[in-house]
Amino acid sequence: MQSADFIIVGGGAAGIFCAVNMARLHPDRRVLVLEKSGKLLSKVRISGGGRCNVTHACFDIDELSRRYPRGGTFVKKTFHQFGPADTVQWFAERGVKLKTEEDGRMFPVSNSSQTIIDCLMQEVNRYRVTIEMNADVKDLKYVNDHFELISATGRSWQAPAVCIACGGFPKLSQFDWLAATGHAIEPPVPSLFTFNMPGHSITKLMGLSVEQARVRIAGSKLESTGPLLITHWGLSGPAILRLSAWAARELHDRQYNFSITVNWLPAHHEESLRTLFQQYRQQIPAQKVSNRNQLGLPHRLWEYLVQESHISPERRWADLSSKEQNQLIRNCCHHTFDIKGKTTFKDEFVTAGGIRLSEVDHRTLMSRKVPGLYFAGEILDVDGITGGYNFQHAWTSGMIVAKS
Repeated sequence: MQSADFIIVGGGAAGIFCAVNMARLHPDRRVLVLEKSGKLLSKVRISGGGRCNVTHACFDIDELSRRYPRGGTFVKKTFHQFGPADTVQWFAERGVKLKTEEDGRMFPVSNSSQTIIDCLMQEVNRYRVTIEMNADVKDLKYVNDHFELISATGRSWQAPAVCIACGGFPKLSQFDWLAATGHAIEPPVPSLFTFNMPGHSITKLMGLSVEQARVRIAGSKLESTGPLLITHWGLSGPAILRLSAWAARELHDRQYNFSITVNWLPAHHEESLRTLFQQYRQQIPAQKVSNRNQLGLPHRLWEYLVQESHISPERRWADLSSKEQNQLIRNCCHHTFDIKGKTTFKDEFVTAGGIRLSEVDHRTLMSRKVPGLYFAGEILDVDGITGGYNFQHAWTSGMIVAKS
């Protein structure tokens, strides 16, 4: 049985960040990382289209905590110990500068996730962190003042303290080995996914994006405003992904069969559009409705909305009937779609659920039930919307465990 002073289960963002900072802050301790696969930092590599969305330029902790559908109160406390500004500084001190894009997302100046991976692996080598690959831990026991970890193949390790940073699991049964320690598990459900509309005519506009749209889930108060992308399977983009995060549990309960309404022009409401269209009828009566679009919508989408309103492509503003105008207004402000199913957003899946937060001390991230057992990253019932928030939780929780 191999031994170490501190064992971290999981070689992702939270696990590696915890390991390198633990080894840096406590150079006398032997730090061992157990990774179940043959790859380290796999989510870091694919995040942000291969650029790695390291964090978000939201430095007000109260505001930042509101970007987490689950765990907002918890991270509001942890971010005071290590927040986005600390993340920016940590990487800058190691030669990696981050840049802020218009929407607040922060990436390495190199635009390559490999820069972040190289930085972390340099720290692994500098502080002599031991990593074992293909070490799939399936059992955890506390015996005679130390933990014993056992893999699926029977390999075993022991240490007086352990951090679980293996990410989320899609199935509740995969948490059994952690539930056996006495911890309650919030059931896992997917978050950050796109909405499927198989066979819907709007999918013919695939690739078209709208800068601002408001999406609301019918029968609820849940809504999101932001860029929206039409794909060959349905709707995606930040507005959809954020909404999927906030509604993760409700949509799971509905088995991903639900309706949404889209306001393609969130700066307008029905009455303001009605006034605007009346002006068009007076000022440009001879122009075709399908040709007139000063509302900032992509022209193909405007043509589609006109067609969906059963308005002839040759119809002039002067000849537009009240019925046609009302239908066009409804399609602009309350376009209804039936959603049937979801698709994981690229490979950037996030799971809502995990270790119940009331059973973890936010100051140290140590279990309130098992002394010496720590948690970091997505294994906790914390998840953020898209935009670098989940990585920030990974860095924060990894650092707090290392300091603890």
